[in-house]
Amino acid sequence: MIVLGIDPGTAAMGYGIVESTGGRLRSIDFGVIATSPDTGLPDRLLEAHAGIARLLVAHAPEVVAVERLFFSRNAQTAFAVGQARGIVLLAAAQAGVPVVEATPNEVKSAIAGYGAADKEQVQRMVQVVLELSRPPTPDDAADALAIAVWAAGVVTSGRAVGAGGSGLSAVMDRAAVAPISRGQSGYARAVREALARERAERRS
Repeated sequence: MIVLGIDPGTAAMGYGIVESTGGRLRSIDFGVIATSPDTGLPDRLLEAHAGIARLLVAHAPEVVAVERLFFSRNAQTAFAVGQARGIVLLAAAQAGVPVVEATPNEVKSAIAGYGAADKEQVQRMVQVVLELSRPPTPDDAADALAIAVWAAGVVTSGRAVGAGGSGLSAVMDRAAVAPISRGQSGYARAVREALARERAERRS
């Protein structure tokens, strides 16, 4: 299964593509769709939408995972994220690809073990889980990979259901997520194995 993770933003749209096969996770591609500050917002949104559409065609993901909008003290930032999320949802709908969503805290809890993890901790755990040679950069791309890893774990464990109860045919609503069964998913196994490898390397 291929998952496209998106960290939404109007200036920089992070993306990360992860493949899950038999409980193993690997990174296919990651980076940032950057737009020029010299252009107006409509053109920047159009450019970002085109970039996402190209990724959907190139990699044919089975699921798109995107950061859920959360309340922010900075209203301008919240509006920008909301606008960026909108074009992600639009592009996914146009391509007929289902969408799953998570808050940043949910992703951090799944990746690093707690919701207050900082960016370096998340980057390090993404590196370990995906067996990358170095922590992924920039931050937007690392966050997108983290969202993709989270989604791969949720979907392959069968916990992702549409709001109407029809699998992934609709955008996932947070209330529709089944309780987590710890340690049973391919993602959970991948995390355990990655941490075991890291401990073994430290002892050697």
